[in-house]
Amino acid sequence: MRIAFLGTPEFALPSLEMLTEEGHELAVFTQPDRPKGRHGEPVPPPVKALAAQRGLPVYQFEKIRAPEGVAALRGFAPDLMVTAAFGQILSEENLKIPAYGCINVHGSLLPKYRGAAPVQWAVIGGETVTGVTTMLTDAGLDTGDMLLKRAVEIGDNETGGELMERLSHVGASLLKDTLFALQSGTLKREKQNDAEATKCPMLKKEHGKVDFSKTAREVHNLVRGVTPWPGAYAFLDGEPVKLHKTRLTGLSARGAAGECAVASAAEGLFVNAADELVEVLELQFAGGKRMEASRALCGRALFRKVLV
Repeated sequence: MRIAFLGTPEFALPSLEMLTEEGHELAVFTQPDRPKGRHGEPVPPPVKALAAQRGLPVYQFEKIRAPEGVAALRGFAPDLMVTAAFGQILSEENLKIPAYGCINVHGSLLPKYRGAAPVQWAVIGGETVTGVTTMLTDAGLDTGDMLLKRAVEIGDNETGGELMERLSHVGASLLKDTLFALQSGTLKREKQNDAEATKCPMLKKEHGKVDFSKTAREVHNLVRGVTPWPGAYAFLDGEPVKLHKTRLTGLSARGAAGECAVASAAEGLFVNAADELVEVLELQFAGGKRMEASRALCGRALFRKVLV
């Protein structure tokens, strides 16, 4: 098939790789290069880098719904559009271009977790099962008819980043099955029940702020969900401390929420949540490097200090 592929980050790479291996005629549409690093040098999105390696034509638009984006899509004249974490909302004009419409690879079991960061919010929300849904894109935000689904279990200590990487491969496999069903005429569509829908916003830095007055599991889930980005943090004596890795202990709290109940190089760092102690396994003080708690506590007196 002649397919316009719209994607941007790493999550989209396995799907693009699969379409390439299957021999589809492809053009890639992605976001513009963005400045990164200390010097602000423009860096291409991962999808552009892979497309360049595979010799695929690449188009970059700040807004694909702008006239120039619509014109480029029309010029390619795709049979089908496929989106995977593209990061932009398509217009009705975009969606009318391909004869078979637009199939989106979405990182949740719709209608739960519609929105920009479904994988991370599933972890933050304490879900034990999530998955991938292929769906027909409409003018709404992840409101189109569902096509195929595949569920996966979430590990107790799995981070949002780790789960995202796993689901990207599940998504590629599910997309392959979806295209086979489309081409064989067996693909069925199912309306979403809007009453069961949950929405998840784009993650921002403030979402990583840890509140130790919540339960230990809620704290642990937040740290997992926002790792590696935007990252979990709390404040100690007014300075930010990044919390990279935590563990549930099942041990009852021993004081006020956020208080370091155990803090030594020999024993590690255990912080009171609302109900239980949370062990902080890896952290990073302001201006320092990420390290294991046992190393980070060498020469630091944190016992009875409070993380807020």
